[in-house]
Amino acid sequence: MRTATYFFIFLNLSLAVFEEPAVYPLPFLVTSVVEVLCLVVFFGRLTHFAKVTLRNVFWKDTKNICIMVAILLSLTDLAIYGVLRMYDVRSIRWSRIVRPIFLINFAESRQIRRAFRSIRNTLPEITYVFLLFMFSLLMFSLMALKLFGERNLQTAEGLPYFKNYLEIVFDLYVLVTTANSPDVMMPAFDFSSWYALFFIAFVIVNTYIFMSLFLAVVYNNYKKHLKVMFGGANS
Repeated sequence: MRTATYFFIFLNLSLAVFEEPAVYPLPFLVTSVVEVLCLVVFFGRLTHFAKVTLRNVFWKDTKNICIMVAILLSLTDLAIYGVLRMYDVRSIRWSRIVRPIFLINFAESRQIRRAFRSIRNTLPEITYVFLLFMFSLLMFSLMALKLFGERNLQTAEGLPYFKNYLEIVFDLYVLVTTANSPDVMMPAFDFSSWYALFFIAFVIVNTYIFMSLFLAVVYNNYKKHLKVMFGGANS
């Protein structure tokens, strides 16, 4: 039963590769039949679990409720998508986002559920670091707007350089990953080489300091919650 459950969970998740928009597209009838088969297996597994579990225990378990809701949402979305497709109306399969629920909430996925719970418990504790990072990003973006916005600089494509605040925020956010370095600073550098100091300071503060701090907080808190969880399970 465990092997069969994992197989159909994997099959259900892999449908995203073959559904439109897909890497390897298959006819809608094929993917819908496979999905319905997976949902029937999940419902059968849930029914089997209900037969061997006390009724009040079964209905108090949020994992079972989540699985039933995910099955209903998937079937509803599949039916709506099929009807709209018959009338040549373009739509998207919004129920794809609920498919990982099957991987997390089945009884066989205890280890995955523990890891997911540790991640969930870690998220509130990294909020403060994330807010500090966003504050730094917004302040550097505001300084970039004041430094470069009034100098009528242009990019290599002839577009205005650092004129729009939201575009500046996005460009500097990408710079945190160094994906657009050094292209993003070249118009300012060509105007004056001293402006390179602004981008150097930005990379030092946000890429090297904040990203390292962010990683350390995530790692330490995740390890702490995982240790507490496994310690409680062992005891």
